[in-house]
Amino acid sequence: MTLLVGFAPGKDDRSGIEFAATLARSVTPQEDLLIVSVVPAPWPTPVAGNTDREFVEWAAGRGQAAVTEAEAVLTEYCPAVTARAIWVQGRSIPTTLLEEAEKIGASTIVVGSGDDGAYGAIHLNSTSDRLLHSSTIPVAIATRGYITRPTPLSRISCAFRGDEASKRTLTAAAELALKTGVPLRVITFAVRGRTMYPPEIGLRTEDAVLEKWVEQSKVAQAAAETQLRADGRAPVEIESVVAVGRSWMSTVDSVEWNRDEILVVGSSSTSVLERIFLGSSATKIVRYSPVPVIAVP
Repeated sequence: MTLLVGFAPGKDDRSGIEFAATLARSVTPQEDLLIVSVVPAPWPTPVAGNTDREFVEWAAGRGQAAVTEAEAVLTEYCPAVTARAIWVQGRSIPTTLLEEAEKIGASTIVVGSGDDGAYGAIHLNSTSDRLLHSSTIPVAIATRGYITRPTPLSRISCAFRGDEASKRTLTAAAELALKTGVPLRVITFAVRGRTMYPPEIGLRTEDAVLEKWVEQSKVAQAAAETQLRADGRAPVEIESVVAVGRSWMSTVDSVEWNRDEILVVGSSSTSVLERIFLGSSATKIVRYSPVPVIAVP
């Protein structure tokens, strides 16, 4: 299978390519990469004064420069990965990436984070946000400044709510854990306070409700693990965690994260068709995740 990597040249952050290389090396059999840079397409109708020809030449030069830059990154940081780089013309970067992914039957689309946020975190930009609303295949987003390492992945974590949609997400995460040969961790994020309960009910009642919810989450996690093993889709090692905090930031931060780890999140249960559409909770988890994220339909 092939991972399609969206690459915007001329930026300091090359995390998309480096994260894709880590993914490609970690799965068995190893996947290859197609690096795609999208340059502006000319207007469909001719423009007087040879402006069209100048634009086409400019776009071609920009595309070739993108390919050269991508190949340099691959040579320096990802020499062991089978990869090639191309440039294509398109009016919309996310739409063009989706079209190219469909052409080659890509297993996943990989992109980097926006370049206006802190390093080590995920920042959705116009391209990644649109992909998360439109893609019918998984979309992987690297943390800004992600650096590929010679070691493969160490663990796959999965954000788990306990509903049917998140059970499908867990199955996808388990299959990835099997392909990479690493442990699977099931995490349910419980945010207390105003996010979950109105403060008017009192702290004791809130604590009791939260404790009951945590118990139910553990039961749902255990049932899901039992089903995975019954279906023959479970990796050897599965860990279950319920993370509790006063805010989404503190809840995600309360969990210990490995450097070579991936978090898998799923679509909202209200998503239509087979497209990714992150709900409000998943969007917050992605925002505060300190590791790369794979969003699955």
